Amino acid sequence: MRDGAVTDDASDDPQVRAVRKFNEMMAAEPRLNATIVQTVGVKGYDGFAITMVAR
Repeated sequence: MRDGAVTDDASDDPQVRAVRKFNEMMAAEPRLNATIVQTVGVKGYDGFAITMVAR
């Protein structure tokens, strides 16, 4: 996501850091099952997260 910048640990972009933090928070929550899907379209690379709360 964000043209691959989310996987770049050296990025200091605040939006990249926010997406990374969101992903870390999802991963740390044991009640969540989540996946991130990368998309490619006319706007370039993008993506979205799908998250389900386990019962």
